[in-house]
Amino acid sequence: MRPPRRDSGLVRPYVVTGGRAHSRISFDLVSLVITVDDKPSGGPEAGLSPEKRSLLALCRGGALSVAEIAAHLALPVAVTKVLIGDLTDSGHIVTRAPASPATRPDIQLLQEVLDGLRALV
Repeated sequence: MRPPRRDSGLVRPYVVTGGRAHSRISFDLVSLVITVDDKPSGGPEAGLSPEKRSLLALCRGGALSVAEIAAHLALPVAVTKVLIGDLTDSGHIVTRAPASPATRPDIQLLQEVLDGLRALV
């Protein structure tokens, strides 16, 4: 009987993170990740893992949340947070906290604007 075949494309999460389970920086699932225009010395992707290069490529299209990045990369959120922490430390990306409820626009005001726009059309 043959031993079970392993998927050759499978990379274990502990390999992707170098055995680390946590980043020194904490991120919310809705924290926004943005690439930095000023690239660190040695080229923008010199010495980065394939997962980190993929993460950078995703964020070049615009800000994405931690949850969106994890979904696009098909990686666990904990692994994604470690990668984001590494790229933040190396200066490749910056993160922004989600907007607090106090800074969000009033729903009633938005509804009035929408109603006004609809009346014009």
